[in-house]
Amino acid sequence: MWTKGTVTVLTKDGKPVVIHYWMKHYDGTSEFGINEGRISKLSLRQDGREVYNFDRGLDIEPQTMEAEMALKLLMDKYN
Repeated sequence: MWTKGTVTVLTKDGKPVVIHYWMKHYDGTSEFGINEGRISKLSLRQDGREVYNFDRGLDIEPQTMEAEMALKLLMDKYN
């Protein structure tokens, strides 16, 4: 299943930052998923630039602290 949306995280100064995400996830786990979980593809964009990408393997590590926080939130919910 494909899911897209936004997640809002706070900077260390307390300012909200919107992260856009697109992901492909399944009902069950997969060897190709993040940490062998349910998410097999995930792209995060912040301020118009790609700050994380996983496509059956890590392509771009989290580029910002906000991307790390968004990744954790999405992993908790979908993986």
